[in-house]
Amino acid sequence: MTGPESLLAPILSVHESIRDDVVEACARQTAEQLAAVAGDEGDTIYAVDRVGEDALVRGLAQLAHREPLCLIAEGIPGGSLVLPQGATEGDCRWRLLVDPLDGTRGLMYQKRSAWVLTGVAPNRGAETRLSDIVLAVQTEIPLLKQHLSDQLWTIRGKGVQARRYNRLSGAVEPLTVRPSRATTLDHGFATVVRFFPGTREPLAAIDDEIVRKLVEAAPKRAVSFEDQYASTGGELYELMAGHDRFVADLRPLVGPAGLCCHPYDLCTELIAREAGVVITNPAGGTLDAPFDITSDVAWVGYANERLREFVEPVLLTTLRRRGLLK
Repeated sequence: MTGPESLLAPILSVHESIRDDVVEACARQTAEQLAAVAGDEGDTIYAVDRVGEDALVRGLAQLAHREPLCLIAEGIPGGSLVLPQGATEGDCRWRLLVDPLDGTRGLMYQKRSAWVLTGVAPNRGAETRLSDIVLAVQTEIPLLKQHLSDQLWTIRGKGVQARRYNRLSGAVEPLTVRPSRATTLDHGFATVVRFFPGTREPLAAIDDEIVRKLVEAAPKRAVSFEDQYASTGGELYELMAGHDRFVADLRPLVGPAGLCCHPYDLCTELIAREAGVVITNPAGGTLDAPFDITSDVAWVGYANERLREFVEPVLLTTLRRRGLLK
C-alpha cells in the first residue's frame, strides 16, 4: 500500500485549480454577485464558496478513480461525500477534511487573501480525529491586485515545504517560512480573535487584561498590536511566516452567541506545528477535535516555546478568574 505521499501531488493540483477558478470568478463578477447568499450549512455559504466547492469535487473525482476517498467538507450536502460514485466509505483508506475557501468574507470584498485547506488522515470512520492527520496542504487565494500566492504542505514528521507562485509570469520559487523568535509581545502582533458580533465584549476584555499584564505600557504609544484576520488558515500562516506572535481563538469558551472555529478550519495546523509554531487547546494541552465541520473548537498558537512560557500563565490565570477554565 502507498502512503500519504502518493496523494500530495494530486491534492496540490486540486488546490491550484480551486485557486485559479476562484480568482477568475473574482475577476468576472462584482463583489455583490460574489457575496450573494447561496446557502446556510452551519455557516453562511456565499456564491464565491460554490466556485471553490465545485472545483474541489471536480478535482478530487479524478484522484478518486485510483484511490477512493471520503471527503468531509463545508458545502457538501450532509457534510460528507464518498468518491468515486458507487464506492462506499469502507472502500476508502483516506479521509479528507477540507475547507475549500477559508476567509470567504475578506476575499469576496477583495480585502484579504483566502486559503484552501486540506488535512488527510487514515480513515477510522467516525472515530477519526484531527490528531490523525498525516498530510496537510494550504494554498493562498490571492486578491486580484496581488500577483503572488503562497502554498505550504507537510507530511507528518518531515517538516514544512513551501513555494511562491507568480500568477503573472507563472514562475514558482521555493519559500522559507520561519516563526518569530521574539520572547515578548512588545511591538508585535498578538490577537484574541473576535471577528463577529455576539461575543466581542468579553473577548476584548480578555485581550486587554493579557496585554496589560505582559506589555510595558507607554503613554500615548501602541506597544502591542492585533490583527483580526477572519481566516483560521490565514492566522496559522501569519504565525508560521513570523508576522504574528500569539493568536488565541477562545470563542467557544465565552458562549454560543457567535460563530466559532470548526475542525475543518484547523485541518492544516499540522503544517504550523511542523514549522515550529506551538499549538494548544486553551488549557495548554494537546489540541484535538472530531474530524468534522460542526464541532466548536478553541485553540491557541504561540510563535515559539519561550513565548508560550511567557504568555500562557497569564492567559490561564485570566481565563480561570473568569470561570472559563476549571
